[in-house]
Amino acid sequence: MPDDGFVAVLVIELHFPDAGSLKAKRKDLQSIRSLLRSRFGASAAEVGHQDTWQRATLLAAFASPTGRVLDDTLSSVERWLLERCPSGVRVERIVASLSDLQESFPARFALGG
Repeated sequence: MPDDGFVAVLVIELHFPDAGSLKAKRKDLQSIRSLLRSRFGASAAEVGHQDTWQRATLLAAFASPTGRVLDDTLSSVERWLLERCPSGVRVERIVASLSDLQESFPARFALGG
């Protein structure tokens, strides 16, 4: 098992003031999810406000071999989101190293388990 490696989850709160319907919001949201995947290698899912026209909560996951590379990627994502959604975006970072995860969930990393 590798000694290093980092994962991050971004909790992304978005506001779409011009969305007049769920269809309009979902179109914008699908574009953001697609670009997060293609530009930054993120896996993203809508986890909140699915039935609200102008709000959405996304969860985006990232992995990197080093903390520095991950931090640079997350900073780039945050800047891109602020440019893309100037009307409202809030991002919360949750970052853990492989060592952090092994300490928090030792049974998950046991050999054969």
